Amino acid sequence: MTIKVLTIDDDSAMTELISLLLRSHGLQVITSCDGQTGIQLAKSESPDIILLDLMMPGIDGWEVCKSIRAEMNTPIAILSAINDPLIISSALDAGADDYMVKPIPSGVLIAHINNLARRHIVENNTKKMLRQTGPLIKQAILPVFDQKPLQV
Repeated sequence: MTIKVLTIDDDSAMTELISLLLRSHGLQVITSCDGQTGIQLAKSESPDIILLDLMMPGIDGWEVCKSIRAEMNTPIAILSAINDPLIISSALDAGADDYMVKPIPSGVLIAHINNLARRHIVENNTKKMLRQTGPLIKQAILPVFDQKPLQV
C-alpha cells in the first residue's frame, strides 16, 4: 500500500523539495500552497498523512489543523521552522499529532511519516474489525451472562 501524503505549505520551494524527497521513497504526494486549498484537498483526496506548515497567509496552520481535525481523523504532522515550546504545545492542542522543526533530516521525516501511517492504519483496521464483529460479540457473550454486568 502506497502512503498518500498531503503537504500544505505556502513556500512552493519547500513543497517541491518535500515532494521530491517523499516520492523518492515511494510515497504519493499531493501539495497545496494555501490553507483553504489544503482543507479542500484533505476532504477530497483522503490522504493518509498531512504535513502542515503553521505560518501561512490567509488561513494559518492552526486554523487548517482545527478545520481538518473537526471533520476527519487523518494524522497531521506540523513541519515548521518555529522551535518554541509554547507554539509546539498550541499546535498539538489544535489537533496535530506530531511536530517537527525545519530543517529536518530526510531520514527523520520519513521515520515520522512511517510511524504516523502505521498507527493510523492499525487504528482504522481495529475500528473496521470492531464494526464488523461487534454484533457477533454481543450475540455470543451477552446471553452467557444473562445480559447482566459481570460482577468481579
